[in-house]
Amino acid sequence: MIDKLERSRKRYEDLQVLISDPEVIRDQKRYRELRQEHASLTDLVEEFGRYQGIESEIASNKELAETAGDPELMEMAREELASLEEKRFASEQRLKELLVPRDPLDDKNVIMEIRAGTGGDEAALFAADLFRMYSYYADSQKWKVEIMSESPTGIGGFKEIICSMTGKAVYAKLRYESGVHRVQRVPVTEAGGRIHTSTASVAVLPEVEETEIEINQNDLRIDVMRAGGPGGQSVNTTDSAVRITHLPSGIVVHCQDEKSQHKNKAKALRILRARLYEAEEERKHAERAEARKSQIGGAERAEKIRTYNFPQNRATDHRINLTLYKLDIVMKGDIAEFIAALRLHAQETALTSEST
Repeated sequence: MIDKLERSRKRYEDLQVLISDPEVIRDQKRYRELRQEHASLTDLVEEFGRYQGIESEIASNKELAETAGDPELMEMAREELASLEEKRFASEQRLKELLVPRDPLDDKNVIMEIRAGTGGDEAALFAADLFRMYSYYADSQKWKVEIMSESPTGIGGFKEIICSMTGKAVYAKLRYESGVHRVQRVPVTEAGGRIHTSTASVAVLPEVEETEIEINQNDLRIDVMRAGGPGGQSVNTTDSAVRITHLPSGIVVHCQDEKSQHKNKAKALRILRARLYEAEEERKHAERAEARKSQIGGAERAEKIRTYNFPQNRATDHRINLTLYKLDIVMKGDIAEFIAALRLHAQETALTSEST
């Protein structure tokens, strides 16, 4: 990492000379490009300077702690060292963040799809638990959650629930939640007290604008029908439910939660755009299969990513081998520790892959 930082600082210094060159200034296009590159390196170079300053202070305090004749002075140096070590760690994490090129998708809102997997009614209840967990986390981040489509069961679960989350850096924080989540617990319907294992799958899709994914209306088959299942007074009285089939890909989206056919169609199109975008991204990733294997975000949806063990009050993320013995708190939306660790692992993986 230090070699990369030294190269970045050297480039920054070279750019400072170039943008002061009258010939470069006369070439406005090149001048703008160099100024932008210079600006993009500023935070990194400044943080590297702070990091080196902390390193220098640590070296001085270590020497003082070992060689000072005054016991009180030696103790003060050791106390200062503990504080400096914390500052160095924080600076290292910041440098890792700055070294990884920012993904333009990080600022996107998301469409989250949660589906019950194996386990029948218990899987549907677990899907509902996951939706509540993410909703609590969204509240803590001051994000807005909007249910776009749901297929509830009679006992409080969901066969499927799709929602949008809007706010600051939503995709950046939730992108690594995609995958199969497994629960181990005694179901409420289990009379014998046996622990069952069930699953639910989560997909986190960046929400894209109409201009980013062009959909040919001729490629769509749009069916309208009466809504079914739990709903408002208009259920089964008006043709408000909408099913959109994208003929080239075979993707089907169904929305019936709104009383307005127009609103249901608009929601269905938002979901369709996100799924089409994801399908295109997966196609691109498949072309870079070997590179993808080293990236945490490349986990297939069929892969088990996290286990929620209720008898042991344990949540384990299998991708980074992180176990937290506070499942009761995690299920109330306290997933920040998982998210921070996953993002840090992704940054370190990206840095490692760049250097090899």
